[in-house]
Amino acid sequence: MSQQTAEPRYVLCVSNEGYQASLLVRRMYRLLPDPEAARHGLLRVIDESGEDYLFPRKLFVPMALPKALGRKLATVT
Repeated sequence: MSQQTAEPRYVLCVSNEGYQASLLVRRMYRLLPDPEAARHGLLRVIDESGEDYLFPRKLFVPMALPKALGRKLATVT
């Protein structure tokens, strides 16, 4: 059985309305897979606290990064 590792995905915050303490506009955030949240229009994002929380999808736009850069960013602490 082969195990697939998903490439890290990132989103750009375009609005922090209602979440000013948790999100900064024009900042890139790591997106964690959460199919159940996605069905409800939410994204699971690692916010400014370093923890993952659910936020409305409308606050973000997806970012296309080169695979090597995405992997490198995923290892940065």
